[in-house]
Amino acid sequence: MLNLIDHKKSALLVIDPQNAFAHANGTLGISGVNIEPAVKIIPTIKKLAKAFTKANVPVFWTKQEHTQIDKRRERKKLPSHTSKRKKIAALAGTWDAEFLEEISELAYSVPENVIRKHRFGAFYETRLNTMLELHGVEAVFVVGATTNACVETSIREAYLRDYDVIAIEDAIAGVRTDWENSAKEVWKHYLATLSHSAAVENWLNSATSPKVLKFGHFLLKCKDMEKTAAFYIDNLGFTRKENAKPLPDGRPLIVTNQGLGLTIGGSGSQEQMDHFAFEVQDVVGLNERLKNKETVFVRELGPGPYGLTIYVNDPEGNILELYESES
Repeated sequence: MLNLIDHKKSALLVIDPQNAFAHANGTLGISGVNIEPAVKIIPTIKKLAKAFTKANVPVFWTKQEHTQIDKRRERKKLPSHTSKRKKIAALAGTWDAEFLEEISELAYSVPENVIRKHRFGAFYETRLNTMLELHGVEAVFVVGATTNACVETSIREAYLRDYDVIAIEDAIAGVRTDWENSAKEVWKHYLATLSHSAAVENWLNSATSPKVLKFGHFLLKCKDMEKTAAFYIDNLGFTRKENAKPLPDGRPLIVTNQGLGLTIGGSGSQEQMDHFAFEVQDVVGLNERLKNKETVFVRELGPGPYGLTIYVNDPEGNILELYESES
């Protein structure tokens, strides 16, 4: 299922890796809550955050903060979950509210990606949705604690905002196994796809490895370039791209928005293909891979009409242009 997700339109959402919820001296720890599951997932969260960051995928960290004065909560006539604690958890400005020491530097590495919240949900009265939209995010990978409170609320909020949601099971922790199992059954039927950290890391590695992304264009050599261009444009409805750069060897170039390029040097026969082109991901990495495979290079790595480019021969002698788009 992960192969359906575009890593360039994804984000990792880390829910509340704070002293209050995952440290023995935090509020949950001193209140008799089993925090061991939350402690155990921290190394996995840290590893995932580094992997997402390396892949240039944004990582957002929520930070639960309660306040000394909370008139809205004081309106409640029935006891809230906070009244069951020995003190106010994650009180703003205290050690309790801070990120765990082993994860703090990573969380604050991009300060604007720290999302402060005052209730369970990562989206509720926060700027998270705006930040995700600014990054063009369509899929949210969720990790953190606790399963049945802040994590589940945030998963529901993300799903209801039409994000694809992936819950990474071995990086999510709760306080009771039976509650966790029940929650995950509901998630996979209604709200999220369940995955594991190893599968997500493999997906990231595959998604970011050097490779061809899509067909770029086909270049024809023409006896009369303008006449041929008029045929495709006037008769077939092709449209011409403006300000096309000449080819690296100096030949003039006409480029259409439909993937056809035209240049000079044709003989008027059928065998007039100059080369075909593909847009690639990580042309520098692909360049190294092809050199290790003893590929024949027509032109070494350098600037081209669309960005950094290499030209190589396939086994049949056809010329391939492989470029990484400047955009």
